[in-house]
Amino acid sequence: MNYVTLNNGLKMPQLGFGVWQVADDEATAAVKKAIEVGYRSIDTAMIYKNEVGVGKAIKESSVPREELFITTKVWNSDQGYENTLRAFDESLERLGLDYVDLYLIHWPTPQFDQYVDTYKALEKLYHDGRVKAIGVCNFEIEHLERLLNECEVTPVLNQIECHPYLSQNELKEFCEKHNIFVEAWSPLEQGGEVLKDEVVQQIAEAHQKSPAQVVLRWHLQNNTIVIPKSVTPSRIEENFNVFDFELSLDEMKKINAINKDRRRGKHPNEMNVR
Repeated sequence: MNYVTLNNGLKMPQLGFGVWQVADDEATAAVKKAIEVGYRSIDTAMIYKNEVGVGKAIKESSVPREELFITTKVWNSDQGYENTLRAFDESLERLGLDYVDLYLIHWPTPQFDQYVDTYKALEKLYHDGRVKAIGVCNFEIEHLERLLNECEVTPVLNQIECHPYLSQNELKEFCEKHNIFVEAWSPLEQGGEVLKDEVVQQIAEAHQKSPAQVVLRWHLQNNTIVIPKSVTPSRIEENFNVFDFELSLDEMKKINAINKDRRRGKHPNEMNVR
């Protein structure tokens, strides 16, 4: 496993396991399998409605809690200072944990303009020692600039949609400049066209790896934290086996060149759902 050091000194596995769209009753088995394979970072959220299942897997795992890195998120309808503190307590209770390693704002929802107050609640949780690190998801440069100007604690990471068809170069450069890691959701474009891309397939053949493994390797070599999701045991294993090969500079350039600036999810400025 590769580990990255976040801007507050906390170490985080660069490859984690995501549970978006995994039903609560399926989450326990999937997370237990992921931990068994070697994953140590698990990414959930209140809105995924599977924190209970994830918590059960953590409890039933033979791996000590301090060796696991658990992330959850505050949903849009729970934004605001007091609401966020309450939502955190509720997430912690569902997970059955004393603390989480990373707590994130799920979307900025700029139409409601509460993300600064929400982030200040995250800062309180951080200062109180109830979370080890705080960050955001789906924040554009303008949203990050407001946090940097109006809050005290720099987010450790920004979790965004990112894959070879949406390389997010400008946002990545801004984050790097401010010592904020980028974490990719939908790193495989939700199993979309990118895995059938001729460039990706040719590189996969050359390394005798799957297209998914090549795309995950591309993320890792771009210094991106990545959280692929699967409930299929063989896929969970496959996605983990990406540390025994390396893409050449030329292969990295070829994958970089297939960017289409194409999203599968909504643009953050349009995602004002509550």
